[in-house]
Amino acid sequence: MALTNFGLLTNEQKTVWSMDLWKQARNMSFVNRFLGKGPESLIQHITELKKSEKGARAVITLLADLQGDGVAGDRTLEGNEEAMQTFDQVIRIDQLRHANRHEGKMADQKSVVEFRGNSKNVLSYWLADRIDQMAFSALAGRSFGTRPDGSTRTGSDLPFLEFAADVTPPSTKRMLRWDNTAKVLKDSVSGSNASSSVVATDTPSWELFVQLKAYAKDRYIRGVGGEGGEETYHAFLTPQAMARLKLDPTYLQNLRHSTQANKNETLFSGGSVKIDGIWLHEFRHVPNVSKAVSGVGKYGSGFNVEGCQLLFCGAQALGMADIGAPEWNEKGFDYENSQGIAVGKILGFLKPKFGTIYENNTVEDFGVLSCYVAQ
Repeated sequence: MALTNFGLLTNEQKTVWSMDLWKQARNMSFVNRFLGKGPESLIQHITELKKSEKGARAVITLLADLQGDGVAGDRTLEGNEEAMQTFDQVIRIDQLRHANRHEGKMADQKSVVEFRGNSKNVLSYWLADRIDQMAFSALAGRSFGTRPDGSTRTGSDLPFLEFAADVTPPSTKRMLRWDNTAKVLKDSVSGSNASSSVVATDTPSWELFVQLKAYAKDRYIRGVGGEGGEETYHAFLTPQAMARLKLDPTYLQNLRHSTQANKNETLFSGGSVKIDGIWLHEFRHVPNVSKAVSGVGKYGSGFNVEGCQLLFCGAQALGMADIGAPEWNEKGFDYENSQGIAVGKILGFLKPKFGTIYENNTVEDFGVLSCYVAQ
């Protein structure tokens, strides 16, 4: 029986394996369901580089609202036109790679074909999982050096990615905290970290989402285009925060009377639900402090309160550059006794910002609100 030699794979066969891996990774990725080509998408998906004077770059374009009031009656319009203001923001891209290698034929005692299949499965899951982690870190403005659970990454190369340097904390008017006792949504004060004011009773309740939606609309944060032109928003919570919300009687009452009632039967199975134009999603990679060091990295004045950074998103909350198919490379070591598989993907993330006329032209996050809550 002839053994399959990794080195004999043609370029076409490598392309098939890489595309199959990418398809599998995207199917497993949570953020994949929110990707879209246009500016009405929650995550704008950039798949082509734009040519400019500075070379080919991944660009996301933000379009500002018009500021003028136009002309009345027969007053002259010619010469009084208003130019549209667009803001091009560059998403820096970089390559993320990983690989598998088995010890040797005697240690493995399995065919190289089976090794290839198993490697594709674990590398697909790894790629999907890291894409999700980086996307939510970029949205929240949390360093790639910190895991979603608040613990510190050790020996990780994620902080060395080019686009990791563009991760910025929530802007002043996009950083909020929830006071559950007074049922009031509070702005950050002079840019201070809203998480330090959280107390253990500040768990999510339905009133929080009503106020978040109003806050977003007051600041002209556009919702995501939905069915029939409906404008919707997406809120992301950790499973623990969602569990707290499910105990809120006002939330449960609104859920029962929701027009989506027949579609919200997944309430207690971990699915997403929609109420009053707001999709509520629970996801484990929403930034939280469950594994942060108490007294140092958690919420509250004493840094000992468990909590999460709830993300309330509208259109163009995040840009994702997804350039080309992944690379699939195979290599034999020690006279082909040991085989290795490496994959690489060129991508990038950016949370768009722009000077908004609705906040005195201060630079703010374009489409996402960060709200600190207890859980």
